[in-house]
Amino acid sequence: MGSVAPTAEPVDTRTVLALSGVTKRYPGTPPVHALRGVDLDIQSGELVAIVGPSGSGKSTLLHVIGTLDRASAGTVSVAGFDVDQLNDKQLSSLRSRYIGFVFQQFFLLAGESALDNVADGLLYTGMALSERRLLAEEALEQVGLASRMGHEATKLSGGERQRVAIARALIGTPDIILADEPTGNLDSKSGEDVVRLIEDLNTRGTTIVVITHDRQIAARFPRRVSLLDGRIIEDTGVVAQEPTP
Repeated sequence: MGSVAPTAEPVDTRTVLALSGVTKRYPGTPPVHALRGVDLDIQSGELVAIVGPSGSGKSTLLHVIGTLDRASAGTVSVAGFDVDQLNDKQLSSLRSRYIGFVFQQFFLLAGESALDNVADGLLYTGMALSERRLLAEEALEQVGLASRMGHEATKLSGGERQRVAIARALIGTPDIILADEPTGNLDSKSGEDVVRLIEDLNTRGTTIVVITHDRQIAARFPRRVSLLDGRIIEDTGVVAQEPTP
């Protein structure tokens, strides 16, 4: 990760993600204000649900957190790096090292085995294929697919494909996993299995942020952040300050 310059000031190593005064505005007539002054800190080991109705800013927030899009104003720090100080190449390096993504769409290569789909998560690291496959085996074992490694993606159920996608996100041991509606394309049983897997991975120390519109899923997680019209209207992880006498 030598291509990413560290921030000038020391950073709390427990803080995986820090947003301060983040706004995102898309040009138009009138312009669209997708995020409006968002402040959010996520610590190592947390399991956080970001919840809100369609159009609340959840997807925009995911893109900003994941450095897929830049904020219009405010500061975003991922794993201690000030995103605004990095160029596009450095951002790509940051994502590959520190962030794992799981999307509603599985984005697996149909003709490849589960093993090679996961190994592809390290494709651009320069690591030898044999080493990538070894790490992929370990990641698939973590998600309970040790017996399905050789199966092509098309031969797997929807729940199994989402587990493969989660294993691919895990393979690089990122500081944080961002999951965007990970149960959205699954039946209720498969969705329940994926939620339990997320909870299990978190108990083993993985920091996970789940974007969801499903408040029943969000209610199961230790911390919930509610968005509405681009603003955080509730954060169960923030302790209210006592009024000054």
